[in-house]
Amino acid sequence: MATLLSEGRTVSKRVQDIDRYIGLRIRERRIMLGLTQQQLAELIGVAYQQEHKYEKGINRITAGRLADIARVLSVDIGYFFDGMNKEHSFKPTPQQRMLLELGRNFTALPREHQEAITHLTRSLARSGLGDDSDCDTAMENQATAA
Repeated sequence: MATLLSEGRTVSKRVQDIDRYIGLRIRERRIMLGLTQQQLAELIGVAYQQEHKYEKGINRITAGRLADIARVLSVDIGYFFDGMNKEHSFKPTPQQRMLLELGRNFTALPREHQEAITHLTRSLARSGLGDDSDCDTAMENQATAA
């Protein structure tokens, strides 16, 4: 499955490590921003399946498309190549996963609920509450204040 080049070199048709790495960096940034694959696909003007193939490194990304992806994800193109020579695999911590879920659910709430939750979390963070009984009391106080 190799193609012979004019200088006698061969190029494998299998997915190249660089393509997988760039796809991993796209996925990493997409998740950090709380975007779904479908949302990113729409923002860069491709089908969901195409975006999925970009992230898996199955399809190569043209320079122009990579520039579009960088713009949508608010990073420089160099972001996709940073740390390429190091062993890298993004594995979100449980806290990162929880924050992502929190962000997605938060945006689906009505504005007044978002404000109430923001005030509650600010109060909890300032008071350093740690156990559930204190949290219940704080939530009750917050609910009566709102």
